Amino acid sequence: MKSILYIGNKLSMHAFTPGVIETLGPLLKKEGYIVSYAGTHKCQFMRLAEMTWKAVTIGRKADYILIDTYSTAAFWYAYLTGRFARLLNKKYIPILHGGELPARLEKSKMACNGLFLNSYANVAVSGYLKDEFKKSGYHTVVIPNSIEIAKYPFKLRDQPAARLLWVRSFHKQYNPQMAADVLAKLLKNDPAATLCMVGPDKDGSMEEFRQYIRQQGIENNVKVTGRITKDEWIKLSEDYDFFINTTNVDNTPVSVIEAMALGMCVISTNPGGIPYLLTEGTDALLVKPGDYRAMANKITHIINDPVLAASLSKSGRHKAESFDWEQVKGKWINLLKRKMV
Repeated sequence: MKSILYIGNKLSMHAFTPGVIETLGPLLKKEGYIVSYAGTHKCQFMRLAEMTWKAVTIGRKADYILIDTYSTAAFWYAYLTGRFARLLNKKYIPILHGGELPARLEKSKMACNGLFLNSYANVAVSGYLKDEFKKSGYHTVVIPNSIEIAKYPFKLRDQPAARLLWVRSFHKQYNPQMAADVLAKLLKNDPAATLCMVGPDKDGSMEEFRQYIRQQGIENNVKVTGRITKDEWIKLSEDYDFFINTTNVDNTPVSVIEAMALGMCVISTNPGGIPYLLTEGTDALLVKPGDYRAMANKITHIINDPVLAASLSKSGRHKAESFDWEQVKGKWINLLKRKMV
């Protein structure tokens, strides 16, 4: 039986949004792999120490080391654990996340060469990162993030109202204030419009958001839940028709895939990997980052066009089904059996 050490930010126990490590790891375990984890400490120094220690101890015995790889400070976690894996002559696989990774390729070329040119494989979760890594001379295989589609009940949105749902960590790069601006514009013509914001605070943006909606005078139309469980937000989604994604930097957000699975009409900004995930006019409508007027106008357009609403809802579900674990798992199994995908 093959064993895997999975290194990443496994922090849901500390009230953080569960990362891919907390979905992919258990799914691989269901397929018969023995999966161990590193990256559970809230303190960054302790987390790095845990990652490197387990890379040396558990990693020494593992068949593969999977390393979630991000673009900011966490990139160096991946780099260091990759170094230890090379010293131990172990097969390691960076799993590439984050819309700003292409910038990291330029900033840290030598470190990237060490990490990505010596790996067993580099897994890109989107065609966007595959293309960007190819430009920099790194080979990747695309294995998208997955969901278990059966957990997402489909509800057709063929008569949508201005009920907006936003699900993300509160962080400046995800631009939560744009969601408030979209709502404020909608309220000028529809006093019943509402917005629900779901997610933990990551950098103080939640309190800034609360102050902003008070300044705008729209706080009575906004609900801020903080972090809730996956099951809770799936249940909550039944009361909303639109999923809005307001990010300034992005790759392949799982929350957007989940929203499509639920049948919500998706309106998103279009940075980074978003155009690789969403098809304008087919399964979503897209706007430029920060363009809240265009986002509000597109929501109004969908409300006034039930045929378009139903089409987006159905097509979104169809797109999400391609991310079901039953569709994706073969790519992982083939990769881990030395059959490159």
